[in-house]
Amino acid sequence: MTNLGVDFPVFEPGWVWLVGAGPGDPGLLTLHAVNAMQQADVVVFDALVDERILNLLRPDAKRIYAGKRGGRPSSKQTDISLQLVELAKQGLRVLRLKGGDPFVFGRGGEEGMTLVDHNVPFRVVPGITAGIAGAAYAGIPTTHRDCNSSVTFVTGHGSSGEVPDNINWAALAKGAPVLVMYMAMKHLRRISSELMANGRAADEPLAVISQATTPGQGILITTLEKAADDVEREGVEPPAVCILGKVVGLRDRLNWLSPQDDVTAVRHVPFEQVLDLITAPADPLKN
Repeated sequence: MTNLGVDFPVFEPGWVWLVGAGPGDPGLLTLHAVNAMQQADVVVFDALVDERILNLLRPDAKRIYAGKRGGRPSSKQTDISLQLVELAKQGLRVLRLKGGDPFVFGRGGEEGMTLVDHNVPFRVVPGITAGIAGAAYAGIPTTHRDCNSSVTFVTGHGSSGEVPDNINWAALAKGAPVLVMYMAMKHLRRISSELMANGRAADEPLAVISQATTPGQGILITTLEKAADDVEREGVEPPAVCILGKVVGLRDRLNWLSPQDDVTAVRHVPFEQVLDLITAPADPLKN
């Protein structure tokens, strides 16, 4: 990647890189992420990492699945963190590839703390989180100065799988003009009820964006009061992110592209061609 005129870090043996893979679309990967994927010896990846992204790994890199999906058998977080330590101690370049951003409801902080406790050097590569990218791909800006000057990210379930006990519903309802809710599908009915009981308008627009930025992206526009019923009726499945607030109404004018729409004005180039361009060695004869 030297032909870009930018220096990229070397992935040293015995290091762990906590890398955000973004919400799904391979084009939303950062160059640091691609650089890591080209050097890693082993990748420990989440359930939400798109298969097209995994295809960009070094062909001889070992793949280890460590997906965690609510309600399904999955690896324990402690075991995943300790596995990263064990692999690094073997002198491998260990890539922990996580959907979205590793530090936004991605448990990257927990994994990083374990690495610190075991004296394993690590690097964090941020990724684009689904709450931002999914909304943008649905034509919904998370901030718009005619609607809001703040936005709040909240998770719909904690480590127990239930709605976190420490959420201040009154503060959220009154102080957050736009709410971006992750992992809220299972408890959407309770979340909606809590917000309405604390003053949020029942008819406030709410968008449910499933499989954000992927070819299977789906968008359901509803209201806070009707959201849970509409999700059940339409059979919307996680992973999904929910956006609540006036900004949802801007989709009518800003719906620039939904993967399921027929947008003939967009020309697609195979990602392999793009990858060749950014990874090709520099031409010494070029000025």
